[in-house]
Amino acid sequence: MTQSVVVQVGQCGNQVGCRFWDLALREHAAVNKKGMYDEALSSFFRNVDTRSSDNGPDIYKGKICSLKARALLIDMEEGVVNEILQGPLRDVFDSKQLITDVSGSGNNWAVGHKIYGCQYQENIVEKLRKTAEHCDCLQCFFIIHSMGGGTGSGLGTFVLNLLEEEFPEVYRFVTSVYPSGEDDVITSPYNSVLAMKELNEHADCVLPIENESLFEIVNKIHQMINSGKLGSTVKQNSLVTSSACSAKTLQVKPFDAMNNIVANLLLNLTSSARFEGSLNMDLNEISMNLVPFPRLHYLVSSLTPLYTLADVNVPSRRLDQMFSDAFSRDHQLIQADPKHSLYLACALLVRGNVQVSDLRRNIERLKPSLRFVSWNQEGWKTGLCSVPPVGHSHSLLALGNNTCVKPTFIELKDRFMKLYRKKAHLHHYLQIDGMEQSCFSEAISSLSDLIEEYNELDATKGGPRIDPSRLKIAV
Repeated sequence: MTQSVVVQVGQCGNQVGCRFWDLALREHAAVNKKGMYDEALSSFFRNVDTRSSDNGPDIYKGKICSLKARALLIDMEEGVVNEILQGPLRDVFDSKQLITDVSGSGNNWAVGHKIYGCQYQENIVEKLRKTAEHCDCLQCFFIIHSMGGGTGSGLGTFVLNLLEEEFPEVYRFVTSVYPSGEDDVITSPYNSVLAMKELNEHADCVLPIENESLFEIVNKIHQMINSGKLGSTVKQNSLVTSSACSAKTLQVKPFDAMNNIVANLLLNLTSSARFEGSLNMDLNEISMNLVPFPRLHYLVSSLTPLYTLADVNVPSRRLDQMFSDAFSRDHQLIQADPKHSLYLACALLVRGNVQVSDLRRNIERLKPSLRFVSWNQEGWKTGLCSVPPVGHSHSLLALGNNTCVKPTFIELKDRFMKLYRKKAHLHHYLQIDGMEQSCFSEAISSLSDLIEEYNELDATKGGPRIDPSRLKIAV
């Protein structure tokens, strides 16, 4: 059994991470009735004997003593991490695995990347190594961060670089939350484009998620509830409406429901690594099968059902409808329509009582409506995990390497150029040591090259790919 470590950076990263750990504990509690520490739990948790000093040795077999998350929490403001430590999950995090400061990064990528990166580099590396030492077979690092803030984008991508240097063989999955056009952080286009260059170069897989999409999904759930349709009710104290992270249980946070969706995505992504199934899919298989070109590693995710833990009393979706939903615009976690763009590859991770024949039938049914590149017409990767999410009979996570991410990047580039042409707010960045104007020109050039690669793929319309000429070898 392999283990994964979650590195949550910045306010957004820690809030999403908090929801992830809460949902993961609930999911394992529903399956692990005897309270035994098993292989499924070991993938994300350590079982520690707290009676001895230094948290004691890990206990590999036997009853659960004290579960500690395989996590590193980093934020340059104390607020969110302190709130987590005062909430119901406080015992899940090892106090030695926290890195906080008091002043924050001032929504400035350069402060997070250049100042705090250098200042905390040794501390971060030491804590990463410590976490890795507790793993028998470390397979993957999950980084959760936002692109718009200073700490999430700057320090988040700095940590990504460190991971590549220190653990080059371990996969790096990045969940990046992209800001909306109406973002209240004026410098978020700068932060996002500077972070994109790092993601292009140092990540194995990136799951881009747009705040706008999450907001629309949450609105749709609430409309469905308020429409008074038969059986559409929200359960009391459900995660759609309540905050499990809050010290005050009555306090509702606007982002909690949105963060639940991202946390649910990560739960489904890792389900095969944690539970048994007839078709187990390892995390490295996702990277190997879905990323044919190193830089084109942005995977569009869609999820069905979108709500978690039976929060909403609605009739469950029929199996075939669930597969159709996964390819509809409404279920994408970015503003995109994959059906009208080109697929390089697609993965379907199914949970619950679903047969391989159901998978095959639905792939054959959907195939004619989806455009795949000519050289990968059979580019489907499938996983079947027998343990469904709590409260549901089945669920589906679809990951598509699809050119439909291009509009997100084009819009980001446009917003960047609006500021950059006027040199607006540049001085805030250029006054930081090691930050030069060339950093901006290199970042926008990297993003433009990425967009151009997607353009070239789209131009083939799925037709035969023209391979570059090979060196002729004399015989």
